[in-house]
Amino acid sequence: GGKKMSRKLRAHHGMCLSFFEGKGYSDEFTAHMQTIWEEMKGNPLLLLAADADIICARCPNCREGVCVSQDKAGNYDRQVLDLCGLEEGKEVSWGEFSGLVKERILQTGRRKEICGDCQWDQICTGKEQKI
Repeated sequence: GGKKMSRKLRAHHGMCLSFFEGKGYSDEFTAHMQTIWEEMKGNPLLLLAADADIICARCPNCREGVCVSQDKAGNYDRQVLDLCGLEEGKEVSWGEFSGLVKERILQTGRRKEICGDCQWDQICTGKEQKI
């Protein structure tokens, strides 16, 4: 028994993981993201955050645990949390969280207003049509 450890995930990464296709900031980052994407299939418990998380750990833009775009990324996180009716520090399963992201952000066409200025926007725009 015992309580399973939750994994820290930035709220806006719920969108990134929904659209991930093997591209990323560096080869190391992409391999790490692929591993986490695979782990989500096991529906882990997540601790929702608005700062550096398990994905950021291998990102070249994460310097000493802080994103070089923390203001932009943190803003993405807060918007995702608000639209999903969740708050920072909440524990939720990947299945529940990804379902809320899909239902309230991706399917309602609101992703672009949150993170349309992201460098990966084109990947998501191409995939949104298929949701």
